[in-house]
Amino acid sequence: MASRSRIEVAESASVSVVRFRDQKIIDPETIQELGQELFDLIDKDQRHKLVLNFANVEFLSSAALGKLITFEKKAKREGASIILTNISPEIYQVFAITNLDKLFQIKDTEADALAVL
Repeated sequence: MASRSRIEVAESASVSVVRFRDQKIIDPETIQELGQELFDLIDKDQRHKLVLNFANVEFLSSAALGKLITFEKKAKREGASIILTNISPEIYQVFAITNLDKLFQIKDTEADALAVL
């Protein structure tokens, strides 16, 4: 399992499963590091099928959501697919209120996401 400071990446067939190490993604430095690590998965590692597993995440700031939106747009430009999974009901509510549940493909579990990639 490849390891970075803010995320863990595991390979499942041709899909990269990303798990977040931080429970709260709120401070600007953490968000910047996290964003760079996500971008590197596409830019440096040439990964095109990504599952972002939020099981460990309890809180995301609006800046973190902004970084996710930027990452999603970059992935689309590069022809990569992203599916978000294991989002807590509290965080999912924020996605729904802001219509981000329409922007992102979201599945309940990692297995559900792997099944469609």
